[in-house]
Amino acid sequence: MKKLMAAVIALTSASLAYAADPVPGGSIAVGEKLATSVCAACHGSDGNSTSAQIPRLAGQNAKYIYKQLNDFKSGRRQNVIMTAQASALSQFQMASVALFFATKQSQITLANPATLAFGEKIYRGGKLANGVVPCAGCHGPAGKGNPFAAFPKIGGQQTDYLKAQLYAFRAAGRGDLTGTKRNNDGAKPTEPGMMQMVASKLSDQDIEYLTNFLGGLH
Repeated sequence: MKKLMAAVIALTSASLAYAADPVPGGSIAVGEKLATSVCAACHGSDGNSTSAQIPRLAGQNAKYIYKQLNDFKSGRRQNVIMTAQASALSQFQMASVALFFATKQSQITLANPATLAFGEKIYRGGKLANGVVPCAGCHGPAGKGNPFAAFPKIGGQQTDYLKAQLYAFRAAGRGDLTGTKRNNDGAKPTEPGMMQMVASKLSDQDIEYLTNFLGGLH
């Protein structure tokens, strides 16, 4: 238990190092216009996407959205569509979009009750034998994240999107030779981030259970 708690503290401290940048001034009204004209086709005008592969942005904390847009724009996070979209936005526009979506109410995905308890156990208690720390330590008991630290809201998120991100974090954390990798959560591009380290210890079944639980968490 002591080792697990030490890991939680170390991982949290490492992530806080990059998550302290504030969101600059923006306009919710401008953000709404951009969401309707630019973002709605994929994410929905209110941030509730209809595709399981596309994330819900409604209710997401503004700092997280703003950081991800900057990461797409800089190339630190890879996605062809999002890189193109973010590249055309100014810092003011990215902040405005982030602030707008943060004000909206997120929908949820109905969870499969057959594996709900298994996912909740991992989320709230981790897997001690495997060195997996509890997700709730950073993302909160209701999955609402931590706006100060830019830890994202993951409760109610699209399950297929969550799976894809966990697989990408895991591939980066394990150094897989193939597959999509995501490594934009570290303090520096060359350093492993919290999600890489956590996801590297998750099995396919763990990810299946977790994402099922998270889809309905609110």
